[in-house]
Amino acid sequence: MNQEAKAPAHFIRHIIRDDLEAGRHSAVMTRFPPEPNGFLHIGHAKSICLNFGMAEEFAGQCNLRFDDTNPEKEEQLYIDAIQDDVRWLGFKWHGDIRYASNYFQAIHDAAVELIQKGLAYVDHQDAEQIRLNRGTLKEPGKASPYRDRTVTENLALFAQMRNGDFAEGECILRAKIDMASPNINLRDPILYRIRKVTHHQTGNTWCIYPMYDFAHALSDAIEGITHSICTLEFEDHRPLYDWCVENVSCASRPHQYEFARLNLSYALTSKRKLKQLVDEGHVNSWDDPRMPTIAGLRRRGYTPAAIRNFCELIGVTKADSLVDISMLEFTIRDDLDKNAARRMCVLHPLKVVIENYPDGQIEKLNLPNHPKDESFGSRTVPMTREIYIDQEDFAEIPPKKWKRLNTGGEVRLRGGYVIQCNQVIKDAQDNIIELRCSYDADTLGKNPEGRKVNGVIHWVSADYCVDAEVRIYDRLFTEALPDANRDDGKTFLDFINPASLTVLQNCKAEMSLRDCEAEEVFQFEREGYFCTDRHDHNETATVFNLTVGLRDSWAKEQEK
Repeated sequence: MNQEAKAPAHFIRHIIRDDLEAGRHSAVMTRFPPEPNGFLHIGHAKSICLNFGMAEEFAGQCNLRFDDTNPEKEEQLYIDAIQDDVRWLGFKWHGDIRYASNYFQAIHDAAVELIQKGLAYVDHQDAEQIRLNRGTLKEPGKASPYRDRTVTENLALFAQMRNGDFAEGECILRAKIDMASPNINLRDPILYRIRKVTHHQTGNTWCIYPMYDFAHALSDAIEGITHSICTLEFEDHRPLYDWCVENVSCASRPHQYEFARLNLSYALTSKRKLKQLVDEGHVNSWDDPRMPTIAGLRRRGYTPAAIRNFCELIGVTKADSLVDISMLEFTIRDDLDKNAARRMCVLHPLKVVIENYPDGQIEKLNLPNHPKDESFGSRTVPMTREIYIDQEDFAEIPPKKWKRLNTGGEVRLRGGYVIQCNQVIKDAQDNIIELRCSYDADTLGKNPEGRKVNGVIHWVSADYCVDAEVRIYDRLFTEALPDANRDDGKTFLDFINPASLTVLQNCKAEMSLRDCEAEEVFQFEREGYFCTDRHDHNETATVFNLTVGLRDSWAKEQEK
């Protein structure tokens, strides 16, 4: 298959193009409206790429707006992280950052307008009464005993709510729509509730806050959004969205379009459940490299190009589906194969003494930084009498078809000489601690005459290497659908992979890896792709995270 990302003509692209050609809109205005109650995950990346991408493609504009209507769960930490994620993915929002709280006065005034039109009322039922009277999919709801209050009464009561005269939960403002509607979202939904908490943007100015559906629709209208793009779970909310903008005085009439959210195997795309993983200590942080957050993927070594490619590759549809995580791994592997320099790092060091190599000699071998791209240049790797190879590259009694080093066998060092193992040194517990080898001085850059060596292994000089910590990451869950509905009472927490993180200490890496910057990505030859940890890698600590292995299982499946 063609591994380059394409731009499939999905239905939203068609809608926008048709709207522009028909003159329904002269310019495109989209928005990305996250709630600042957690870090963004890979599902949000799809929405970011779609909203910003459509604006960019059609020479329009995209706003970044925080729907900050629930101050109890919102933090500046999340606001800052979301901005970082959008910038890192390569997008630029139009003008200043916007907040739904910028429009609190206008939204309040819209609520007053609805009351004046007899389309909203103050309800003193408690949450349980409202729930019981809401009805079911088969039965209509029951009208609140407060539904027929006069406009004058409702205006006065809403003013008291605004002034803080009522306690939290004592009353709410509801829209007056249709308690018998087949769409439960239209059965007099809540527009405002009382919350006596400090807001991160408005302080203590307000003690009533609009509900998401009300604030979101009016914010879109205030900003002149032409295409309000959201995920399918809001499809049943669209009639309420339309009702809100049609019944208040708005300069614009945005339209909502829904697409299928991203569901990824072996991962969660729920901020609430990701927060639970963080709060309960199942992971180390929101940007733990095991997390499917954008920050976690970044820390693991994923690139913006790979994530954007992935979002294009999976497409935009109206049908819910499950995307195999190996498809995401394919995109980063494809990107890094082209763009990551090669280095050698021995994860499980085994010392090798090349007995016939001159003691004290340092030979500078020249190795390419990328075998397929000469523009990467080359580097010097010192060859000395003592080196390290990986324990897994030696077998005292080799299995069939063994392609590495064994007792009496020969193997080539990457970019260097052919060596032969002559003696195995063990400790008192019978563990192999050292190999004694010899090298063929006539095999640098050429094959030995009259014999064939087993294969090629990576190595580093024992005298010229740097100790490194390497963190090997695996999938966070052992089940493809950790959050599926189950009959056995188990939750996603029961499927956390106990082997999702393995920390290897005292790995031996090329000296050049000591001075690399945070977030640099390399292919460790024969091991996989690794990046320097953006937090823990520094002048005194060399720390690498496994991004993805070398094996491309998803692409192979596509070729079948």
